[in-house]
Amino acid sequence: MTDPSTDGWLRPLGSTGLTVSAVCAGGSGIAGMPEVFGYDVTRAEAVAVVDRVLDGPLTWIDTSNGYGAGESELRIGQALAAHGGLPEGFLVATKVDALGNDYSGDRVRASVAESKERLGLEQLPLVYLHDPEFHDFDSMRDAVDTLMSLRADGEIGHVGLAGGSVRELSRYLDLGGFEVLLVHNRWSLVDHSAQALIDQALAGGLAVVNAAIYGGGILANPQGGSSKYGYREAPAETLDAVAKMDKACREYGIDLSTAALQHSVNDPKITGTVVGFSKPARVDQLVAALETEIPAELTARLTELMPDPTHWLEGTS
Repeated sequence: MTDPSTDGWLRPLGSTGLTVSAVCAGGSGIAGMPEVFGYDVTRAEAVAVVDRVLDGPLTWIDTSNGYGAGESELRIGQALAAHGGLPEGFLVATKVDALGNDYSGDRVRASVAESKERLGLEQLPLVYLHDPEFHDFDSMRDAVDTLMSLRADGEIGHVGLAGGSVRELSRYLDLGGFEVLLVHNRWSLVDHSAQALIDQALAGGLAVVNAAIYGGGILANPQGGSSKYGYREAPAETLDAVAKMDKACREYGIDLSTAALQHSVNDPKITGTVVGFSKPARVDQLVAALETEIPAELTARLTELMPDPTHWLEGTS
């Protein structure tokens, strides 16, 4: 079990030379996107969340140029300024994003410049190429090369790759040069679509960061009425597995969300697990979930209940 009191809480981020906590604060939820999350977060509320994160056991936060059209970065920057600057040892990771259909090299440079200004940081230690799977692979080479050049020129520290589609992300890893892989929705209690991609990344010396471990919310609130996993309608088999997993966890007095969190955090293949926060109290709730002992028999039962790969987002037949 890994929690802030254990030796495994702080980990090397692959070969980057950076050290990070096992959990990374997710910055998408504080961008104020009610159309995505179903609730709004004001700037003052977002700053309070980031301030609590900065004073807590997490040593990094994940954001993106495109979250809330830059609002996430802006709010993190405001919190850093109010906090007196970036605490020593704390890492802000962000992502470059296209502007509409423009994912040119010039757009990558502009995205990095925008992020620096919003965050109030002269140097970005880790920048991901974000969601390249939504663009033609052959047309993306300029964006990739530009990001690598920004690293070589010292404009950014390290380069990561972030997205969902394991098939497309694998093509980008084949290009080389990436140091961190972030994948979402594809390594959870009910979906292991990213198995081969994670193996590919580890074989190449990359660190692996796992995001959206709750599948968009269904594994965090299984009785909330959601029928979606990974931003799409879930197969009946996945919904049935979630219901059975929830029942099994409740028999042990444990929340399914706690099991979903520990499934990622305690996995030796995963360096960092991204968890979003919309309220300061969630940080303390996270620590409590990490400190919860999950019996081995429950873990085994949850493994047995995982849906067949044919029902994963990118499973095999």
